[in-house]
Amino acid sequence: MAKPATQRPTLPSVGRLGLVEPPARTDLNRLGWNTDDHVELLWSLSRAPDADIALRTMVRLADALGQDWDELNLALVKDRALRGRLLGVLGSSTALGDHLVAQPRSWHLLAGRVSLPSAGELRRIFAELAEKTSDANDLRVLYRDRLLVLAALDLAPTVENETVLPFPTVGEHLADLADAALGAALIVATRTVCKDGAPPPRLAVIAMGKCGARELNYVSDVDVIFVAERADAISTRVAGEMMRFGADAFFEVDAALRPEGKRGQLVRTLESHVAYYERWAKTWEFQALLKARPAVGDVELGEQYMAALKPMVWAAREREDFVSEVQKMRRRVEELVPADVRAREIKLGTGGLRDVEFAVQLLQLVHGRNDESLQVASTVDALAALGTGGYVGRDDAANLTASYEFLRLLEHRLQLQRLKRTHMLPEPDDEEAMRWLARAAHMRPDGQHDTLGVLREELKRQSRRVSRLHAKLFYQPLLESVEGGGVGFSPSMSPEAAERQLAALGYEGPQSALTHLAALTGSSGRRGRVQQVLLPTLLDWLSDSPDPDAGLLAYRRISDELAEQRWYLASLRDEGAVAKRLMHVLGTSAFVPELLMRAPEVIRQYADGPAGPKLLDVEPDGLARALIASAGRYDEPLRAIAAARTLRRRELARVASADLLGMLEVTEVCTALTSVWVAVLQAALDVVMRANMPAGGPPARIAVIGMGRLGGGELSYGSDADVMFVCESVGGAEESAAVRWSVTIAEQVRALLGTPSADPPLEVDTNLRPEGRSGPLVRTLASYEAYYARFAQTWEVQALLRAHRVAGDEDLGHRFLLMADKTRYPPGGVSADAVQEIRRVKARIDAERLPRGADPNTHTKLGRGGLADVEWTVQLLQLRHGHQIPSLHSTSTLDALNAIGAAELIAEGDIDLLRQAWLTATRARNALVLVKGKPTDQLPGPGRQLNAVAVAAGWDSGDGSEFLDNYLRVTRRAKSVVLRIFGG
Repeated sequence: MAKPATQRPTLPSVGRLGLVEPPARTDLNRLGWNTDDHVELLWSLSRAPDADIALRTMVRLADALGQDWDELNLALVKDRALRGRLLGVLGSSTALGDHLVAQPRSWHLLAGRVSLPSAGELRRIFAELAEKTSDANDLRVLYRDRLLVLAALDLAPTVENETVLPFPTVGEHLADLADAALGAALIVATRTVCKDGAPPPRLAVIAMGKCGARELNYVSDVDVIFVAERADAISTRVAGEMMRFGADAFFEVDAALRPEGKRGQLVRTLESHVAYYERWAKTWEFQALLKARPAVGDVELGEQYMAALKPMVWAAREREDFVSEVQKMRRRVEELVPADVRAREIKLGTGGLRDVEFAVQLLQLVHGRNDESLQVASTVDALAALGTGGYVGRDDAANLTASYEFLRLLEHRLQLQRLKRTHMLPEPDDEEAMRWLARAAHMRPDGQHDTLGVLREELKRQSRRVSRLHAKLFYQPLLESVEGGGVGFSPSMSPEAAERQLAALGYEGPQSALTHLAALTGSSGRRGRVQQVLLPTLLDWLSDSPDPDAGLLAYRRISDELAEQRWYLASLRDEGAVAKRLMHVLGTSAFVPELLMRAPEVIRQYADGPAGPKLLDVEPDGLARALIASAGRYDEPLRAIAAARTLRRRELARVASADLLGMLEVTEVCTALTSVWVAVLQAALDVVMRANMPAGGPPARIAVIGMGRLGGGELSYGSDADVMFVCESVGGAEESAAVRWSVTIAEQVRALLGTPSADPPLEVDTNLRPEGRSGPLVRTLASYEAYYARFAQTWEVQALLRAHRVAGDEDLGHRFLLMADKTRYPPGGVSADAVQEIRRVKARIDAERLPRGADPNTHTKLGRGGLADVEWTVQLLQLRHGHQIPSLHSTSTLDALNAIGAAELIAEGDIDLLRQAWLTATRARNALVLVKGKPTDQLPGPGRQLNAVAVAAGWDSGDGSEFLDNYLRVTRRAKSVVLRIFGG
């Protein structure tokens, strides 16, 4: 029986090939690709990442070849490997396509059996050409030819089913190619500079960065450092000429990583390099040396350089500033990319290449001195060594390597397109560009998604994995080292290595930290398992906080306290915002953790609700009403005030948490703190009056007048409540009896609020009353009026500027303020003698009240340009002009400042300086309490605590030195205004 004839494939339509009609049909006809012999060639064309660009470039190549086109056309039909290589290049890289059009005979490099030359062979090829010519174009053609061959082998699998080049092979060959190019540039430079018979200098070129690690990109600056036997004019000229020629022929040669950067000498002797790194180098410079490698030039000198400097690299973790420098580098990396393009940046964005590289390099620096297997330059090799050594889980190392190679592959494809240095993905809605990238990266439909969908899903998966592993990388081995095999793990890291790693991540007490980790993960059952899952991420967030040691201890204490509360760990596990915010708060503040221990329900408010963070869902006025109502349910004063304290504690924790997380302005913090203090005073007054109520009803009505910051609505976390009590007899009661009863009420209110408690204290201060401590605790309204009319001293008049009713009888309080207006805003204003007295008292306070040892430049209350300076200046202007300008009748410093500006009493620029100083000092004062956990006004010196104050005060970079510089600058300018206005 005869076999059926084999059916020859028929020509596919242009539409089936994915080409654009009608230009594609015309181009195919011009190439002669319209016969049945070209069917396989056309299907290969359709698999190119961008078939239309490949076709158009092929037409240009045919025109450039002229009569030689037939040779290439026939070869494409017969040579499947050539098809894959050439069409892969033309569909992926317009720049290499242009190179082929300019050098059309170079297609022969892609035909037949093609392999990558060795490093030695590349050096020989480039050196031979450099010996013959100094023409940069000749060497550029050679470099592009070799780049073409590598790219063709790398891209061929996108068109034909050929073996994919391993990622390390591509990076290594690009580095070898860069070495060969640098060698050629050095030959040309030496010949140019030493053409008059001068002996060539002994010069070694040290490759740095990705070239040094032999993991180079297709398009990258090549970082170098020059070492010379003599750093003279000849060696410097040779180095400079080499960089210039290299840029003309190959790529940018960058020497910015040299000592002192671009400001430093281009060429140094070995001794000069050693001296610099021993005395002046920063931690990042030792990190850069991880990838140093002699590339070209004097071999012996290059090896001497490595032998001298490598030991310094592995000792860098012993430097005093290692941790702070590492933290700065991490922040700097994150800040380099604008937020609106961070998701598209595969190098510097979140979950990008730099996350992997930074993490790996840090672990190398931490452990490399004790483990020589980690002393490798390549990121992939270092990850493998870290996995083998137990510093990273083996699976984590493998997964992170795969993610890293995937992102590097995308980076290579993006750069190949136009041979431009880029790390930016196309816009998400640019589907054509994204589809091209997917095809160029060897992606194919997977049954659920088309090529574009596969790329998008893979990008999400890899970015999430890098972000997750970036945290886990540091901490999972630490957890395993303290678990001791009890929950399915065997120790993979020695205690000494674990302590080194924790110390490098910012923990000053690594032994204690390991104890806390063991306790947290040692719980049996669900709690221990959830902690094992949570801790890698939590510890990573904690390490970014100013005090991770204190934060970890606080986390352990809270976790122990809430051990039986299932919602606690569930919230941390399921609400990422809750966990991240909690770690920031715990690692910054000593004030809030103590509150959270007794008001843990506030942690739930760290979550986001439909309208934003739940921490902002509470209205201060509504909370005040609830506090008063809660206390009102109890007749027994201690129980009533305990209920009030509970709500106050919760509100303090909420406000302080929102403050630390940057959710509240400083004025909103002051308002909320004042509101809760006022509510507590009202609740205490109500319960004490009920407990002391005579059978016939109260003999007096009582009002509480807020003074100082309480009256101004500007309380801070550490403020006492300055008050005065005023009474008035009612119901025909004798005035003396009314006063006695009112004094009893006032004394019991003070005592009740002053009862010792674990909460921040509730101190009621009555020293601003007439005659101070020696005066009666309570007076009638008539007594106050008579005293102020006859005996008021200047300081008492000034104190009344902040008087405001805060609790008790509203009508009595209102009448007290009307009476006070006669004293604080008298017709004709204050006398010149009173102004002089105010200035004298202020001078005495400046000289005597500053605590012993305090720095007057950084004391937030009494220091230069601090709160007292601004407030006394504002109050002097109120006293002098308040009788004429009603808008100055405000107890708020900022409102009074605004009124002063509106009335044009002083220049608007001076108003701004005083306002900024008051806000800056108030933020700093609040931050001091949040960080230290107790009232204080003195900013600390440079160090961890100052950094914490900077973070708590909302300073963006978290750098304490920058924060302090700004504080000094702002207060210095305000002081100049104070001296002019207050000092007359």
